[in-house]
Amino acid sequence: MDINALKDFHLIAASGGIGAASRASGKPKATLSRRLTDLEEALGVRLIERGGQRLHITEAGERLLSHTVGAIRDIDEAVESAREASASPSGWLRIAAPLLFSQLALGQLLAAFRRRYPRIHVEVISENRMSDLVDEHFDVAIRINPHKNSTLVGRQFARDKLALVAVPTLEMPPGDAQNAPEIPAIVMSTYSDGEVWTVQGGKLHFAPQPVMRLSSLLTVRDATLAGAGAAMLPQSIVSQQLEKGELVCWGEADILTELWVLHTSRRLQSPKVKAFVEFICEQYPTGWFAV
Repeated sequence: MDINALKDFHLIAASGGIGAASRASGKPKATLSRRLTDLEEALGVRLIERGGQRLHITEAGERLLSHTVGAIRDIDEAVESAREASASPSGWLRIAAPLLFSQLALGQLLAAFRRRYPRIHVEVISENRMSDLVDEHFDVAIRINPHKNSTLVGRQFARDKLALVAVPTLEMPPGDAQNAPEIPAIVMSTYSDGEVWTVQGGKLHFAPQPVMRLSSLLTVRDATLAGAGAAMLPQSIVSQQLEKGELVCWGEADILTELWVLHTSRRLQSPKVKAFVEFICEQYPTGWFAV
């Protein structure tokens, strides 16, 4: 099978037609059409129905696409890796990152990263959503407590703890494993009614009564500092306030927050991706995230 013909078939399918594929790639329409015909003749099946206003991929074409997309991606990565193997890391590195990590740490990290690798340019998209690295053309993603995903690999580079905090003037009610007293609480917009906050190894339980629902952890912290209620927050963003006595800790949650740097390659990493993964892991030698 002609690999170039297979790649052009993927290009035509992704673009929505031969004309659109020609405009996107700069390849002549005649070349794309010929390679598609050659591929169909080699396989003995029709892959795309011609004519009409819309592209129609046949059932055989859909099967071929689904079974070869990973192989095409691996080939492209292998070619890129071979080309870049003898060169220092360079090019644009596109990163998807959660908003809080971007606000707290990413700016300084990237400045230091570029001092080490001046030929790498960086683009960061900071959003609190699950980006698709392949479809959205990201090289790496920084994720918090990522779900297991066979298409992504990477390394955990830091951890954080959640702490239940409040101002010193807000009295902590007594409680134990059987009793969960109600407390005025500032929660994130993702909070589910009926949740119980458990701290100190399961010894203390509290029933949050939301007085504010906010979409930013930093806003939650500021409202907590202003005395609006208690909040469950990452220790990294309240450590300074705890040291100064502006906040007090009612207990730490047992669940750890893990920060991971992920990418799509299972076997091959481009030099720029490898450089970034190794760099960000170096920045947290203790394994704990600190601002």
